[in-house]
Amino acid sequence: MRQQRLLRITRLLGQEKTDRLGRMHVAVVGLGAVGGFCLEALARSGVGEFTLVDFDTFAPSNLNRQILALRSTLGRSKAQVAGERVRDIGDDIVVHVIDQALSEDNVNEIVEGKDLVVDAIDSLDAKCLLLKTCVEKNIPVVSSMGAARKTDISRIKTADLMNTSVCPLAKQVRTRLRHEGVGRGIEVVFSDEEPAQNAPATETEIEESGDGTVRKVLGSMPTVTGMFGLVLAHLALKKLTD
Repeated sequence: MRQQRLLRITRLLGQEKTDRLGRMHVAVVGLGAVGGFCLEALARSGVGEFTLVDFDTFAPSNLNRQILALRSTLGRSKAQVAGERVRDIGDDIVVHVIDQALSEDNVNEIVEGKDLVVDAIDSLDAKCLLLKTCVEKNIPVVSSMGAARKTDISRIKTADLMNTSVCPLAKQVRTRLRHEGVGRGIEVVFSDEEPAQNAPATETEIEESGDGTVRKVLGSMPTVTGMFGLVLAHLALKKLTD
């Protein structure tokens, strides 16, 4: 089944690179809008093993942009749903599910032994912790910067984190990591489009995460977040097959 499933990939990349992808173990941390599309592409490209990390559950506000969010998955664990989808794409794919938020307690377990880590985390603290740990342990990592409040997919770029511009999240991450002694070497997806202003908020615009915390609602489009995820997956595939 794997050979037939990956026939088109093999015809393009060759058998050696396709076999290499099958031996790769990738951690995808954050399985929302960007992470979901990234995971989809990596699973369909032949990556053989995944560790999937997310503490959250699906809410109705996820339906506009998250590929894993369906009416049938509302209220369910994002990590569990992601694992089921990957297994449905390829029954030969090995999947490990960690239904927890990334923290100091589990970050080493998540990254150690991985061929690549994909960072699609929203939280600044967790994102910086993950990136710093990967750099310290010399584990390849690719990361997504801010996809919210962007409307122009032609402005999506890839670069070293230290060469990014305009993106407010990238600026915060750069500053934090520099203070932690982390410099160049992290490839990221970002947009150099100025973020749009949100429409005026209403009292009903409250989004509660799986751990009970209320987050600020940022406007986002499925085309932009989806493209961020696919470009992130392409960066990952380039590193895995290099």
